[in-house]
Amino acid sequence: MKLSKQFIILFLTSCFVILSSCSNYAKVLKSDDTNLIYSEAMVQYEKGNYINALQLFDRISVLVKGTDKEEPLNYYYAQSHYLQGDYILANYYFRKYVKQYPLNPKAEECAFLAAMCKYNQSSTYSLDPTPTTDAIAELQAYINAYPNSENLDLCNIYIDELRAKLEEKDYKIALMYLRMEEYKAAVVCFDNILKDFPGTQHKEDIFYYLVKAKYEYAKNSVDSKKKERFDDVFNSYTKFITNYPESKYIAEVNVYYNAAKQYK
Repeated sequence: MKLSKQFIILFLTSCFVILSSCSNYAKVLKSDDTNLIYSEAMVQYEKGNYINALQLFDRISVLVKGTDKEEPLNYYYAQSHYLQGDYILANYYFRKYVKQYPLNPKAEECAFLAAMCKYNQSSTYSLDPTPTTDAIAELQAYINAYPNSENLDLCNIYIDELRAKLEEKDYKIALMYLRMEEYKAAVVCFDNILKDFPGTQHKEDIFYYLVKAKYEYAKNSVDSKKKERFDDVFNSYTKFITNYPESKYIAEVNVYYNAAKQYK
């Protein structure tokens, strides 16, 4: 297929511009001119070449200390890490910026982006919950520091989302214990979910599973413990039918209740 002359010219011009830009960056990287390096770093940053920008910022980070370029360099240094998805380093440098320039207008933005770094590190509910709990803590710290921020509603949305991840993880763990017939552990986990997440969407299911798990735990207990543990089954049964009198689980909890009465 023949290429048009205009296309070839445009292609060659683009290649020339790219090569010239790369050549200029390489020359500046070897320069000792602080102003030139800083200027080229900003050019690379604006083009989205964050690795190049970081290399140039590194070249002059010590040289700009105490000058009017130190603050913006630290800001764009953190932003470069953030924009290329290096959230661990970005969080560190955003927090460092806030600590170093607490009264700067950009401090609030950096505090928010530091929290967003933690949010972006949060995994799905089935993986390590530590980044999720860290993200909640950092978002809450941002809310506490900037209670009038325009990002307040967004932070609360993110916190709710992150808490839902933790809730789902705990719920799956409780179900796993139930399937493994580790009834005491299942009861503890379900009770903790109700305490930690009182608005859980799984409340009806959890009330049902508590009746089931407590019944099985009591049934398999030594005789000296059975009365006490079946009393606990009756308490959970009463809570269930009081809160969910028309539940799809009514027939099943009644089976557990009637079976438990034999041990009274």
